[in-house]
Amino acid sequence: MTQTNEVATLGGGCFWCLEAVFLSVEGVTAVESGYAGGKTQRPTYEQVCDGDTGHAEVVKVEFDPARIGYREILDIFFAIHDPTQLNRQGNDVGTQYRSVIFTHADAQRETALQAIREVAAEGIYHGQIVTQVLPLDGNYWPAEAYHQNYFAQHPSQGYCSVVVAPKVAKFRQKFAHRVKAG
Repeated sequence: MTQTNEVATLGGGCFWCLEAVFLSVEGVTAVESGYAGGKTQRPTYEQVCDGDTGHAEVVKVEFDPARIGYREILDIFFAIHDPTQLNRQGNDVGTQYRSVIFTHADAQRETALQAIREVAAEGIYHGQIVTQVLPLDGNYWPAEAYHQNYFAQHPSQGYCSVVVAPKVAKFRQKFAHRVKAG
């Protein structure tokens, strides 16, 4: 029996951060930065940053469920961003940086809601979890080519050094058993 890959679509601040982490997760087969949840067809980065399109910066994470489950993808997601910050992550402010899980099926929705309940109950974060759980509804657009694999291409760029690299390091420390070999 051939196993089919699944997809998770997640927003938790700048997509460069999430992409850099998920590209190094064992069992993840592809990651694409993009925009989801808005009203504009084929939005540009500039339009999304203006905040008028309603889109969030997201990553589309394709993974092999025989090697990593959707719930573990969500565990990593909650560990690498602050789900209590409404419409922001650190100094990145705006609805495009909101914490959101776009689901592709009812089972993903239920798993996401359960994960939020458990993260809230753990008390790791001092505020209320504000992560939205919404159906993707086909409104996903890939980001421009220069955003793809951004951290790997620009590791010494200021934002990458100060913001992205610490998130990657946090992932590698907390989820060492999930880091891709090589």
